[in-house]
Amino acid sequence: MTLRTICLHGPESTGKSTIAPRLAERFGGMVVDEYGREYAEARGIDFTMQDLLEIAKIHDAGTQMLLVEGIEPLILDTDPLMTAVWADMLFGERHPWFDAWDGVADLYLLFDIDLPWIEDGTRMFGSAEARQKFFDLSKAELERRGVPWVLISGDAEARYEAAIAAIEAANG
Repeated sequence: MTLRTICLHGPESTGKSTIAPRLAERFGGMVVDEYGREYAEARGIDFTMQDLLEIAKIHDAGTQMLLVEGIEPLILDTDPLMTAVWADMLFGERHPWFDAWDGVADLYLLFDIDLPWIEDGTRMFGSAEARQKFFDLSKAELERRGVPWVLISGDAEARYEAAIAAIEAANG
């Protein structure tokens, strides 16, 4: 199987945005940047459920447009499954749209919380307890959806190497 979409999934400050362009360069694909970060930088982090829906729908529309154009593989710096986890973290519930969404990636790389937290002005869940809860919810979402996923941990270079190995193994 050739992977069309590879989603970097997991809590904030785990190296997803750093590794995404390296993976795209390595595999000849393109990164679909995290729209939520752009949204937060422009509008602040006082999110509503409507904000999260808008973020997820715009991110997904961009992904679908690139797939129609035949650009592969796409390295997704999160997707609506991750935005659903954000809803769980922020509100303890999610809009039904998230559970109805079915455009899941071919492979998910779940980034562990074993890197130090770095505050950047848009991140919210830096305590050890909050990071663990965010990680647990992220993992539970992948398991609930039954999608293929691999845990990515270690320092920055170990993460990159583990991501390459996971992608190559999935590509067969």
